[in-house]
Amino acid sequence: MRYIAYIFALIAGAALSLEGAIYAELGNTIGKLETSFYNFLFGSIIVGLLWLFFGKGKISYVTEAPKWSLLGGLLGVVYLTVIVISVPLVGVGITMVSVILGQLITSMVIEHFGWFGISRMRINKEKILSVVCMIIALILVF
Repeated sequence: MRYIAYIFALIAGAALSLEGAIYAELGNTIGKLETSFYNFLFGSIIVGLLWLFFGKGKISYVTEAPKWSLLGGLLGVVYLTVIVISVPLVGVGITMVSVILGQLITSMVIEHFGWFGISRMRINKEKILSVVCMIIALILVF
């Protein structure tokens, strides 16, 4: 099951690069903020339909969730809008390597301190080396 998760993560990464390139072009046509709005509107409709037919949770419990856990929507808007703005300026490669580097560093900090209920995993030499390698990749892609 673990390897299937890796495959899905690779597919998601490929989808993000495709999305970045596609939405960069759409942003050039209709505008940057309009592209983000389009993405979330269209995505909300699709997820809303999936939720109606397959949802098993209790969305009414959203008021009982920790308030910080509701920030995901805001972070998604920030992410997509920055992608739409960055890809035309620096390209898909640099944008995605930068995104991955930001994800890697942030995930290491989250795991190191055990934030958000995540199991603690200390930062070690291998993790630092992976960040250095990603910085080298960023320089090489540039």
